[in-house]
Amino acid sequence: MYFDDLKTGMSAELEPAVIDKDKMIAFARDYDNIPLHTDEEYAKTTHFGRLIAPGVMSFMAVWAKYLEVDFFGEELLAGKSTKIEWLKPVFADDVLTGKAEITNLVKRNERNGLAELTINVFNQNGELVLTNVTESVVKCRPLD
Repeated sequence: MYFDDLKTGMSAELEPAVIDKDKMIAFARDYDNIPLHTDEEYAKTTHFGRLIAPGVMSFMAVWAKYLEVDFFGEELLAGKSTKIEWLKPVFADDVLTGKAEITNLVKRNERNGLAELTINVFNQNGELVLTNVTESVVKCRPLD
């Protein structure tokens, strides 16, 4: 979708993402290899009481569901920034749902603008577990 067609407040509910334990541990071993994510005996001794999913993995599981909606499509030129806040732990077998919303639009020039996308992610208990704000550079509709 071209920048000119985007509207603040546009939103979409995202399909659920299930945090698979084996994938969670494999991701952690590759990208965030700390005992809280990979060692079940250690995790039992923490205040969490069990393994928690790496935060980036939790976000990426939901981001993959956003890409099924993808407001920008082929008009996306580039990502500019992203900010993730982790508010509660995510565990194996959690079911994450989210809502993606366009929260700000700033036209930069006649060729493109910045679109801010906010995703709020909830677990199966309705608890907000993470938020993400991503800025993307999106093409404007070509001038005739």
